[in-house]
Amino acid sequence: MTEAAGTVRRPPGAPCWVSLMVHGLGSTEDFYADLFGWEYEPGPAQLGPYVRALLDGREVAGIGEMPPDRHLPVSWTTYFATDDADVTAEAIRSCGGTVAVGPLDAEAVGRVAICSDPLGAIFGIWQAGALRVPHLYGTPGSPVWNELVTQDTSTVGKFYQHVFGHETVTHADVSADLDYLTLRLDGRPVAAVHGVGRALPHDRGPHWMTYFEVADPDAAAARVIALGGSVATPAWDGPGGRQAAVADPEGAAFTVIRSG
Repeated sequence: MTEAAGTVRRPPGAPCWVSLMVHGLGSTEDFYADLFGWEYEPGPAQLGPYVRALLDGREVAGIGEMPPDRHLPVSWTTYFATDDADVTAEAIRSCGGTVAVGPLDAEAVGRVAICSDPLGAIFGIWQAGALRVPHLYGTPGSPVWNELVTQDTSTVGKFYQHVFGHETVTHADVSADLDYLTLRLDGRPVAAVHGVGRALPHDRGPHWMTYFEVADPDAAAARVIALGGSVATPAWDGPGGRQAAVADPEGAAFTVIRSG
């Protein structure tokens, strides 16, 4: 978790956006506005009821509302940047992944698809359009890291390497029991894959975890509870910084971290 914070356009293969689909858009907006100080603007219209979260006028995330008849799990989705969503979608299929939605246009801001890797973890791809909006990344209230939690790193590590051109760096030197890969572009870490074997939550399966930067993870976790959410793992000092695993009132899991 060593990337510089600020307003950035992410290079192809790097996580570039996170979004959340929920059942109650208004109540979810209120939760994250209180927790992170987000404000909102509507759109793109093609995505249905959908808002873009802003900090200091810069975009940090998206939140949409599911149709009333859809009862899908509520979770944050990590999106990877691409220069050509259609070419990347074909690479995903050829490497054993699935393209469930798209690619489709989202007004002038880009082209998007929702996909899953060979073990079932859902992620998105995003091709910036003519209206290229820089996103805020790595400052308090915005995403700072994305990590795949899965059964093991061997299969999916190769998948992301082939699809997005990631270099993979193992961490066996830290512990023989640690199944962990850092995904890098041009030598810089952009994401990670953590194999947890049988410790993978049965109710979630493989999934991408979004880390949001905060000034005080202990206070943020307490605020999550006060706002109707829950804490899965209380704040602790990890290798990337002090962090806590939490969930919003609809059950969407995320991590708050002080990475500085």
